[in-house]
Amino acid sequence: AGSGHIAGVVNPPAAGKYQYWTNPGAHTTLEDFVAGATETKGSWWPDWVEWLRALGAETVAADGARLPGEGTLPALGEAPGEYVRSR
Repeated sequence: AGSGHIAGVVNPPAAGKYQYWTNPGAHTTLEDFVAGATETKGSWWPDWVEWLRALGAETVAADGARLPGEGTLPALGEAPGEYVRSR
């Protein structure tokens, strides 16, 4: 991703702010990969979802999702959390 791997993961595809590069085959160096790579504007998420669906169309509900404070551990506070605001 063009803006770092975290930005490419946390920003939704609709933001349209990023790009990614692809190059089929195995490459032993970054230079080899870049030399034949194709830049694609936008998020890699839609291509990833398409790839996953090609492997199998079956989907399953996420298991284990919980709401903070409803388990055995208490919530530490309201989101986004005090650590976000502290300097």
